[in-house]
Amino acid sequence: MDQGDGLLFAYVLDGQGGGTELDWQGIRSWSPQQGVLWVHLDRTGEGAQSWVSNETGIDKATTETLLLPTATRPRVQRIGDGLLVVLRGINFNPGDAIDDMVGLHMWIDASRIITLRRRRLMAGATIRDLLQDGNGPRNASDFLSEIAEQLLQPIAPVIGELDDAVDEVQTELLAPTDKPLRQRLHKIRQEAIALRRYLAPQRDAMSRLQVETVDWLLDLDRAYLRESADRTLRFVEDLDSIRERASIAQDELNSRVNDQMNRTMYLLTVVATLLLPAGLLTGLFGINVGGMPGIQSEWAFVGVALLIPALAILEYVILRWLKWI
Repeated sequence: MDQGDGLLFAYVLDGQGGGTELDWQGIRSWSPQQGVLWVHLDRTGEGAQSWVSNETGIDKATTETLLLPTATRPRVQRIGDGLLVVLRGINFNPGDAIDDMVGLHMWIDASRIITLRRRRLMAGATIRDLLQDGNGPRNASDFLSEIAEQLLQPIAPVIGELDDAVDEVQTELLAPTDKPLRQRLHKIRQEAIALRRYLAPQRDAMSRLQVETVDWLLDLDRAYLRESADRTLRFVEDLDSIRERASIAQDELNSRVNDQMNRTMYLLTVVATLLLPAGLLTGLFGINVGGMPGIQSEWAFVGVALLIPALAILEYVILRWLKWI
C-alpha cells in the first residue's frame, strides 16, 4: 500500500506546536510514547479503509460511521475515553456549491486523532501548515478546539456576503429597477436554508463537545469549544435573519409586480372603455343594409371621424365626474 492510497498526511505532535510527518510505515510503528498521532485520510481510499477497519482497534460500529461514503448529520458520541465527532465545513472546491458543506469524520482520544474526509477541506490543510510553522495544536484537546475554530472561520465571510446581498436587493427595491431580483433572492434564500440545515445540528454538536466528560479534554479547550458553540449559534441566528429579510424582500417584489400588473390592466381597461363607443359606432355604420344615413353626403365620413373622439372625450369627462377613473 503506497502513501497515496487514502493517506493525505500524518503527524506525531511534539507537544510544542510542531510535529513530525509520517508515512504508512511510520504510522504502523508509532507508539503513544512518541506523542499524539494525527492521521488525516481520504475515506474513499482502499488503504485508508483497510487501516481504519483492521489496524486501529476501534469497534466495528464506530469504524463504519467513520468510513461512511456520505457525510452524516453533525454529532458527538462518547465511546469509552474517545469521541466520535462528525462536523461540517464550507465547500470551496471548484465546481461545487458553497452551501454543499464537506463532512469531516473524526475519532479522537488522548493519544490518537484520526480525521477522514471525502472532498478537500481547508481546515485540515490549515492545521498542517500551523504544525509546520510550529504553531499547531500541542495535544488532542488542543486539536479538537483548533479544528472546531478552523471549520467556523470560513463561515463568517459567507454569511457576511449573503447579508450584503440581501442589503443590496433591499436597496434596489427602493427604486424602480429592471434587474432580475427574483432570481437573486431565490439563490440567497436557497444558500441560507442549506447552510442553516447543516449549522443547526453542528451547533448542538459543538455544545455537546464542551460538556463531554473525557479526562484528556482540558478546561481551557472546553472554554474555546464553548465560544465556538456560541459563534455557531450566532451564525444560525444570522441565517434565520437573512432568510426572513429575503422573504420580506420577496414579498415586496411580488407586491411590486402585482401593482404593476394591476396598473397595466387598469390602463388597458380605461382604453378599452373609451374606445367602446367608437367600436359600437363604427360597427353600426359598417352594416350593409339600406337606409344608412350619410351615404349620399360627402361630409358624412368627416362627421363620423369627428364624432368618435368627441364621444371618447365626453365619456372620459363622465367617468371622471363619477370618479371611476
